[in-house]
Formats: sequence, structure tokens, C-alpha cells
Amino acid sequence: MTAASSDALARLLAKDRITEALHAYARGADRIDLDLIRSVFHPDAVADYGSMFQGTGYGFADFIGQVHPPMSTHTHHLSNISIRVDGDRAGSECYVLMRARIVAEDGTVQHLASSGRYVDEWERRDGVWRIVHRRYLHSQDEVWTAETELFGAAGTRDRTDPSYEVLAHPAGTPEVAR
Repeated sequence: MTAASSDALARLLAKDRITEALHAYARGADRIDLDLIRSVFHPDAVADYGSMFQGTGYGFADFIGQVHPPMSTHTHHLSNISIRVDGDRAGSECYVLMRARIVAEDGTVQHLASSGRYVDEWERRDGVWRIVHRRYLHSQDEVWTAETELFGAAGTRDRTDPSYEVLAHPAGTPEVAR
């Protein structure tokens, strides 16, 4: 293998690990798995979510643990992932659409759609890619009253969800960004 081929393969593997970490973050938010969310951030990572949250990546995981449980359901959809790798550093932009169902104080069911972009700086430390700085750039929100519900929600928003059985590694922990 040539040096150019080896470098291209290393960049491709880094992009794959970063993409997997982005997906792990979304999965962690939807399952309210705070450890999975934390696994995507370096311990000293900055999390800048604008007026929603300012602090650390680990602090944002705690924030999710407070604001997501009252929601009946929520899903994070990621798209348009762009990644540039330069050695042990990388940058990414990822579009996110979050949809949630909320029961209002008057008992009506509300739907929420919120969209924006994650603009992340990454570092590979000890062979693991994690976020060192996240900026969430909010685009828009919509809230409306649900008129109908055809099917009830399935699965759980914790580690008893069936996805943990099929995605478990032999050690029982998810592999993130290795």
C-alpha cells in the first residue's frame, strides 16, 4: 500500500468513527442514555447550544436527563454530515431534526419539530475520536396540536430497549469512535 493510499484509508476510517459517534449521540439522546451521550465528548469538551445551554458536553448530558423524560417520545434524525480530517483533529457539520411529543398542562398532545446543525471540533486522543467543542446552530421550531395518533409508541427510552440487545458488544458496552 502506498503512503497516499494509507493516508486516504486513515481519513476514511476517521470519518466512519466520527459518523458512528454522531449517531451514538443521537441514540443516546433518544434513549436518555446519559453515559452514551457523554461517551461522544472528551471530559473537557465545550458545549455551546446557544440560549438553550452553555457548559460542558457532560453537563449537556445531564441537561438531556432533565428535559427529555417529561416528553412522551422524541427522535433525532441526522443528515448532511460533512467531515474534514487533519491528523488527530477533525471538523464536522451535521444537520439535525428533533421531533417530540409532549402532553401539555391542559392534557392536549403537542408535537414539536426543531431543527439546526451541529458544528463540531474533534480530537483523537488515545486512539478515540471525541468532540472537544460543539456549537449547535438552531434554525427553527414548530409546535402544533396532534389531531390523531394511529399507532402507539413502541420500545423504551432506556437500556431495556431491544436495540441494546442487538447492538451490544461482547463486553456489554457500546464502542464509540474507536
